Amino acid sequence: RFFGSSASRAYHSFVYPKNEKALGVAEDPRRARMVATQVAYLAREQKAHDADYLRNVDLRQQERAVAKLPTFPLTIILDNVRSASNVGVIFRVAETAGVKEIITCGFTPHPPNPKLLKTALGAVEYVPTRHFDSTAQALETLQAEGVTVWACETTSDSELYSNVEYPQNVGLIFGNEVIGVDTDVLTLCPKTLKIPMFGIKNSLNVGTAMSVLVFEVLRQWGHFPSRSPACAGPKVEEQSSGV
Repeated sequence: RFFGSSASRAYHSFVYPKNEKALGVAEDPRRARMVATQVAYLAREQKAHDADYLRNVDLRQQERAVAKLPTFPLTIILDNVRSASNVGVIFRVAETAGVKEIITCGFTPHPPNPKLLKTALGAVEYVPTRHFDSTAQALETLQAEGVTVWACETTSDSELYSNVEYPQNVGLIFGNEVIGVDTDVLTLCPKTLKIPMFGIKNSLNVGTAMSVLVFEVLRQWGHFPSRSPACAGPKVEEQSSGV
């Protein structure tokens, strides 16, 4: 719960001193009491921050309901995504697309991670989210809830993302920035999707890839406005054959 927090950093800097000087300070008998007091204070501060975050989440989700904004049966699952900034971007996209829920797994940063909150610009409070220790555990839970879960990864068996028909109540898994979706997770998914690549680099930023697929799902489900006449292109006049 306190992973990456100020309390966690204070504890680890005392238990694992980074150099000989820090070790000498840590060995002072009075230092342990001082650090214990500091960690306890920072832990209470973190709990208060978490409670405030949860109160804001409840208020913001009520605000979305009052505004009658749609929520679509689409779940995003993040499999050990490392960057809090990337996760923040994904929350921003999810909020604007009316995504039902974001599931964070493993070491994926999750609310109320400070870097995530900064990048998300408030979007975190509008999107329901859960965290699981492993992606396999998340998949088991989601499948029991009736969610069809597909992975987004380039493999020899992947299907083009725009050539498949997305079922209602679908979940899409996006993986780590370097290694992608874990191979063990891929074996648990009945379908794997890919975005075509036309450059030297065979990858996209995870937030960018997620945006592409999310809006394709909404397009297929008919949630895009109808094409206006202004976007239909110039009208071609039929020429008379003179007959």
